[in-house]
Amino acid sequence: MKIVILDGYTINPGDLSWAPLEKHCELTCYDRTSADQIIPRMKDVDGIFVSKCHITKEIMDACPKLRFISVTATGYDNVDTKAAKEHGIAVANNPAYSTEAVAQHAFSLILELTNHIGDYDESVKAGDWYRCQDFAYLKKPISLLDGKSLGIIGYGNIGKKVARIGEAFGMTINIYSKDPKAAQMSDILTLHCPLTLENKEFINKEFLANMKPGAILINTARGALINADDVAEALKSGQLYGAGIDVLETEPPVEPNPLIGLPNCIITPHIAWMPKETRQKVIDMSAANLESFLKGEKLNRVE
Repeated sequence: MKIVILDGYTINPGDLSWAPLEKHCELTCYDRTSADQIIPRMKDVDGIFVSKCHITKEIMDACPKLRFISVTATGYDNVDTKAAKEHGIAVANNPAYSTEAVAQHAFSLILELTNHIGDYDESVKAGDWYRCQDFAYLKKPISLLDGKSLGIIGYGNIGKKVARIGEAFGMTINIYSKDPKAAQMSDILTLHCPLTLENKEFINKEFLANMKPGAILINTARGALINADDVAEALKSGQLYGAGIDVLETEPPVEPNPLIGLPNCIITPHIAWMPKETRQKVIDMSAANLESFLKGEKLNRVE
């Protein structure tokens, strides 16, 4: 079976092996594939592994041999599953592979905003401690998580993991689906829900105005869940104390982005899912999806 990986670089930039996949097929891996390269690279293969490339009906029409698509992520909105069903193409994904990693990253952002580790490290390296008259000094306020409230929007695998970590810190957990008002009025609000047509940019001016003044907003889910202009204004006005963002609506971002450069907004480049252990899990789960397909089974099938 001939298989191509269309955009393998983010999964494996060279520190892992594709061997688990290679033992099941004749594999060709491309780090990146532009839109005009998709059909030429797919037209003679039986299956593909894909992360972000969009696989449309037109592409499937042009690739009659295609019988298997495995998305190297949990979300598969980049694949036209209706067209895949019409073409008899199996579609699989990698569910829940990044639960622990995303929960860890969410709290990394929270802790940076409450403890300012990076700012204090820069201060010490700049010589401020050498010049200090005391054994310790306060450059930015440090806030205790114990006793604070944590609102969670999206109570799936990741949301539940975040809740357990929050409880370990002594936080009160408010789940949006159970008590929207309490979650919205929490000291910290973190997003872990999928993006839908109904909730696009629901973190907007109106929503932010009803949050607890001086709260922290965390988004490691999808960039389009928030209205970036409205969040930027809330950060500038002090309605939000800070924000920790790992996802933007357009990635890579297009200049100018209203959030990039704000001193109270920490932004990481969509890396919450990227620990080496997690990426290895993606490769292993992808291999399991292919093996299942070859056996006529339906592991992690979404279509």
